[in-house]
Amino acid sequence: MLQLHIITPVKDSINTTIQTIDSVLQSEMTVELNYTVYNDFSNEENTAELEKIAGDGHIQLVNLKDLTSHPSPNYLLVLQMAQKNALSEGAHLLIIESDVVVNRNTVQTLFDLSSMLHKPALIAAVTTDDYGSINFPYLFAMKFEKGVVNTRKRLSFCCTLITNDFLKSFSFTQLNPEKSWYDVFISHKATELGFNNYLITHLPVLHQPHSSRPWKLLKYVNPLKYYWLKAIKKRDKI
Repeated sequence: MLQLHIITPVKDSINTTIQTIDSVLQSEMTVELNYTVYNDFSNEENTAELEKIAGDGHIQLVNLKDLTSHPSPNYLLVLQMAQKNALSEGAHLLIIESDVVVNRNTVQTLFDLSSMLHKPALIAAVTTDDYGSINFPYLFAMKFEKGVVNTRKRLSFCCTLITNDFLKSFSFTQLNPEKSWYDVFISHKATELGFNNYLITHLPVLHQPHSSRPWKLLKYVNPLKYYWLKAIKKRDKI
C-alpha cells in the first residue's frame, strides 16, 4: 500500500498553524503517514513554538533558514523537497496549508479516493468559512453539486493530495523559479499530461484565507492597493 506524506508550509500565523497541526494529528486514519512542517522564515518566537511542538515527536520540522537564504515565500523549495521525499518512499503527497483545519475523515477520504478515481493528479477538498459556506479560492464551485467533480479549473493547494503517479510524471525542478506560487501551473500541467483533477465538494475543510500573509487580504477590501503593491514589490507571482 502506498504511504502518504503530509506537508504544511508555515510563515508565522502561529495560532492557525497550531489549529492545522492539531486537526491533522486528530485525523482518523488507517494509512501510514509522514507529517512534515516546513517553517518558511517565521519569526523567532513562532519558530520556538514550532520547535516545541515538534519536540513531542508527532511532526517533523524543517527550518528553511537552515537550508536557504532565499526570502519567503519558498514554496518552490518546499515542493521540490516534498516531491523527492514522497517519490523515495512511493508515497502520495498531501498539502495542508497553515490556514486550513481538516475534519477527522478528510485525510483518509482523500487517500481512499486516490485509488478509486480515474487517473487522478490532484484531489482537493473544497474550502469553507466558519459558517460552512464555500469560500476563496473555490467560489466557482458554489454552483457545483455535492460530490466528486472532475474539473479543468485550477485547484488550490489549500488541502490537496497530489498522487504518486503524477509526481513521477512531472518534476518540480522544471517549475519557474521566478514565480511565488504554483497551484495554477501544476493544475494545468496535470491535465496537459492527460491526468484528471478532482474537487471533492462534499468534503469541506475550514479555510481562514491569507492568515500567514495578511497583506493579501487587501485583494478584497482595497484591490487597487493590492495590485499596486503586487506590481511594485513583485509579490504574489503566479
